Amino acid sequence: MNPKMSYQEFQQKVGSIILTEQGNCPVTPVIQMLQGKWKLQIIYELCIQSPMRFGELKKMLKPITNTMLTNALRELEGDELVCRVQYNEIPPRVEYSLTEKGRDLLPVFYAISQWGMKYIP
Repeated sequence: MNPKMSYQEFQQKVGSIILTEQGNCPVTPVIQMLQGKWKLQIIYELCIQSPMRFGELKKMLKPITNTMLTNALRELEGDELVCRVQYNEIPPRVEYSLTEKGRDLLPVFYAISQWGMKYIP
């Protein structure tokens, strides 16, 4: 699939088979990357304020546990959507922000929000 495919081209081809070079549907890996109860909310919070510290994220995502937040952040970091920066200070300070790849999701979130405002009361 051509990564520079326009939306109009996508609409024309969506009825046929659209595959990546690996032979997969291009939507499936994205859904797998973003699945989970907290990942989209973490990305949303980092869109609003970035960078954020672990404690700030935890406060915004009540009732998330430390373990769930840590796991979600590690997965997002592994997928190169979130950047973790650790400062050698006492007490230790760690900040999280969106990577360029993570920020590239913003138009997708905008489109989803527009759909939600149109169809969800």
